[in-house]
Amino acid sequence: MHKLLAALIAGLFVSGAFAQTPAAVPAATPAVVKAEAKVDAKADAKVEKADAAASKAKTKAHAKASHTKAKAHAKALKAEKAEGKADVKAATVK
Repeated sequence: MHKLLAALIAGLFVSGAFAQTPAAVPAATPAVVKAEAKVDAKADAKVEKADAAASKAKTKAHAKASHTKAKAHAKALKAEKAEGKADVKAATVK
């Protein structure tokens, strides 16, 4: 039992030691920094372009939906008026 406990504690210390060792990070050269900045700028431009296209499509869809809704309301109003006229005619015929 003591050997098992000692092995577990030793494993805990070893894993802690490995977890704390910093990874070696190479220093970035100016060329690498410049290339990363260029790539980031291109990516940002693509994102902005996609956002603009999405916004334009959303605006167009909203306008189309509003137009369709207005037409439906007008059609319903016209039907209500026709129904009212039919009711008046039916009432006068009796």
